Amino acid sequence: MKAVRPLAEERLSPANGVTHVAVRPKVLYTGTPVFLVATENDEGTFNLAPASSYWALGQMMVLGIESDGQTIENLTRRADLTVNFASPELWSAVEVLAEVTGRNVVPDAKADRYRYVRDKFALAGLHPEASDLVVPPRVAECALQLEARARRLTTGIEPGYVIVEAEVVRVHADPRLLVDGTDRIDPQQWNPIIFSFRQYFQLGASLGARGSGEVDTVESDGPEAATTPGGAQ
Repeated sequence: MKAVRPLAEERLSPANGVTHVAVRPKVLYTGTPVFLVATENDEGTFNLAPASSYWALGQMMVLGIESDGQTIENLTRRADLTVNFASPELWSAVEVLAEVTGRNVVPDAKADRYRYVRDKFALAGLHPEASDLVVPPRVAECALQLEARARRLTTGIEPGYVIVEAEVVRVHADPRLLVDGTDRIDPQQWNPIIFSFRQYFQLGASLGARGSGEVDTVESDGPEAATTPGGAQ
């Protein structure tokens, strides 16, 4: 007779000395915002691609981008880009873009999963919006848009990705995201798509605010946040 597998609560408990198990998941996408990155093609048209590997400190942001896509090919020639954060109602457009490539000769490794599309804006039902300081357009439907210039591209230790360090030169925000009368983004209004373990999510309720946070318009009964991350000091 096949043994009955113990309930998770019984297997993982301090009482029996087991609180974690060693695993090897295929992906480590623990949850980061989805963005659409626009770059300029050689012929003056624009590529639009979804990604979710992102973090920022100050006015510098770091992106993880696949090495064999049109985005990196463009950035090796022209540093300008825009990063446009998608809100939940755009998740289906993001998914459409995730299945196509801007390279008119699809790499062999992608041939069974991707097809070439010249106008990705049209495919996804999105609209380009002229930028102020860089050549690639912004995505009109995205509530938060960053104009940026790539300062350094670094090939990853493992093949398949490039680390892009980019300086943000201008930020555009839907006024509904702002704390009235300020340039501050109100986190109570900010709701990007979060990509976590290959599924799309949106943000939930606030748990509290860090003591030194700039946005202090909403009080919270959440736990003291003095020890929350602030830059790995």
